Amino acid sequence: MMVRRFILSVAMVALGATVASGQNRPVSAATCDLPHASGVSSQQLTSGERQRAYRLFVPPGYDGRQRLPLVLDLHGSGGNAAGQARTSGLETLSTGERFIVATLEGQGNRWNVPVQDGRADDVTYVGDVIAHVAARVCTDETRIYATGFSGGGRMTSLLACKLGSRLAAVAPVSGLRWPGPCDGRAVPVLTFHGLADPQNPYDGHAAGRGAEWEESVPDALASWSRHNKCKGEAILEDPAGPLSTMRYEGCGDAEVRMIRIDGLGHTWTRVEVDTTAVMWQFFKSHRLTR
Repeated sequence: MMVRRFILSVAMVALGATVASGQNRPVSAATCDLPHASGVSSQQLTSGERQRAYRLFVPPGYDGRQRLPLVLDLHGSGGNAAGQARTSGLETLSTGERFIVATLEGQGNRWNVPVQDGRADDVTYVGDVIAHVAARVCTDETRIYATGFSGGGRMTSLLACKLGSRLAAVAPVSGLRWPGPCDGRAVPVLTFHGLADPQNPYDGHAAGRGAEWEESVPDALASWSRHNKCKGEAILEDPAGPLSTMRYEGCGDAEVRMIRIDGLGHTWTRVEVDTTAVMWQFFKSHRLTR
């Protein structure tokens, strides 16, 4: 019952933001006419002179005319698109909620983050995927969102920094980072993290794993709050039970929030909290203004 109340409260906050933002929505984009079969397909493209791929899911009932939101879903290090689709369940949710899902494939099953010369340019790849999807499926380019698990969460953090002008909001899972300096727009951030995560420790300082692993999750959240020009210190709401929230106020339309799960390890959970459902409610409350 506690979990249900928690999800409901998050959904109500998101709904309120949706109503507020709806008063300032941009004029509808030009008419679209892009027929495409619903369901899963494997897509190929060239990005940075490399052959790349991704998994595309178009929800049932797509009519080739209505522009739909797009969610970019990034697997963890060593994973792949098919496995991440099973982990997140975003395709299942999109069947009822009606959004497009592009589940991306890192080269060698890993993302180039922190960025290293000579490896694939994954920021460019993600931008190319957005354009590739929009050329094939009617896409609402004011409602493009990114999420990812673990290494995919770290990559999502980098995308918020480097592709913030194209992303309405991001929601890294078990992998929030501050990949600054970031000179772009304020980007709404929601992250989920288990307090017992041994792979991406909540408190950072993972021994023997390099500078990338020194930053704690609260420190990364604080850096995003400064980027988004939030006011004051973090507010921790910690009721009885496994779920707590760390958030900042005064962020305008670019909220910064973390859902913490006590006792949870390195996983995308739908037990203590339905990560996927809460994330989508958060995404629905944000869109780019043109």
